[in-house]
Amino acid sequence: MLHSANQNYQIQTLRIDPKTDITDIFHRYSDQSWSMLLDSSNSQHKNARFDIMVAQPVAWITAKGHTCTICDIDQTRTIKSGDPITLLRELMQTTFDLAAPTNRSPSLPTLPFGCGAVGFFGYDLGRCFEELPHYSRESYETPDMAVGLYAWSLIKDNHTGTFYLCCLDGFDSPQAEQFEQNAQTKPTTTHNTFTLTSEWHANMDEAQYKQNLAKVHDYLRAGDCYQVNLAQRFQSDYSGTPWQAYTSLREANRAPFSAYINLPHSSVISISPERFLSVRSGQVETQPIKGTRPRSTDKKEDEQHIQALQSSVKDRAENLMIVDLLRNDLSKSCQDHSIQVPQLFAVESFAAVHHLVSTVTGKLTPKHDALSLLRGAFPGGSITGAPKIRAMEIIDELEPHKRNIYCGSIGYIDLNGDMDTSICIRTLLCENNTIYCWAGGGIVLDSVDKDEYQESFDKVSKILPVLAKLKG
Repeated sequence: MLHSANQNYQIQTLRIDPKTDITDIFHRYSDQSWSMLLDSSNSQHKNARFDIMVAQPVAWITAKGHTCTICDIDQTRTIKSGDPITLLRELMQTTFDLAAPTNRSPSLPTLPFGCGAVGFFGYDLGRCFEELPHYSRESYETPDMAVGLYAWSLIKDNHTGTFYLCCLDGFDSPQAEQFEQNAQTKPTTTHNTFTLTSEWHANMDEAQYKQNLAKVHDYLRAGDCYQVNLAQRFQSDYSGTPWQAYTSLREANRAPFSAYINLPHSSVISISPERFLSVRSGQVETQPIKGTRPRSTDKKEDEQHIQALQSSVKDRAENLMIVDLLRNDLSKSCQDHSIQVPQLFAVESFAAVHHLVSTVTGKLTPKHDALSLLRGAFPGGSITGAPKIRAMEIIDELEPHKRNIYCGSIGYIDLNGDMDTSICIRTLLCENNTIYCWAGGGIVLDSVDKDEYQESFDKVSKILPVLAKLKG
């Protein structure tokens, strides 16, 4: 089914108090299947200007391996085998008629997203693009990719406090008055209270972690890799609604790339600080994180951690390795000589840790789009290691379970071709009343096992304890 070649956005400014938090509105949609929130969590970070919520997709696609389930705009479900990114592009083209331009009046505000695709791309989706082993166990029902196509969105500009309703002509959308009325009264809690019903436990104890780190060192000495990202997984049983877990975590972390995704049989909670790939009018940006120190409530000690991170030869070397890897990944889709590194080794501070962050930029070639860029760089190099494929093979050998959403990506692809995506660190998966959380770090030859093991706990120091307080 194709729509009019004259597709137009309608953007309405809503009469909502600027102090209204977008979660107060999304709350009413949080238990709907395929409702999604891309949330800056009231962060003061430079990447935290906009919040985006969507619901009621006109079509959607999921992938488990090469098997994709597609629900099109006529609500016809089909199962296809193939490249999930290619099938997503085809679904967007047939749903929105992307051969035709999407018109936006010059007088309309410049927003990051209006309508298009929103969802996640799990780490294991990378198996569709590269030949990888299958040593680790698959223990999840949640798909490797889940993307909805949305003809409306609600957006908050946190710089001005203004709310906008973006709608695409030719599709059903909610009325502005509905959101304005919802925003006038703070929602009451009608969901079951989220409660952990067991202790957190990891899929590696300290001895197993150190043994696996030693194996990584063997591979590094043998010349297989320069760096490998090794992670452990924590899990607990829970009852109640994951949305309440999300609201507690967003408040504790205030991460600029937070997200909540509710699927029919699972929910994804992300409080990520890291951007993966951004595309704006063909301009590409990635901001890899590599290098971590814990936060301290003592101001002097906290500053010492920052200085230690800034001066660490090891952390700078790790970061540089990933910058070089991403320069190579971006070059697959970007114009010759357009790859630049405008920022190297900047320290950014978050609720639980300080991070070392670099920025790599480029410009797409005419024959590439945001989806081909995503496919060519997936999964992000900052959470694999270098060289990427060999690092992923070692990860699959040493980590007991597959990663699913962890170290994948969450974000949007707008109908005009713009994109913004995160790296799914500090990300949790809820399914079948079990909640999973991961933490890891880049291992190099001078990594010390006890320090790396402790760093993995530092990274979840504002996650596991926050949720453990909800334990009955």
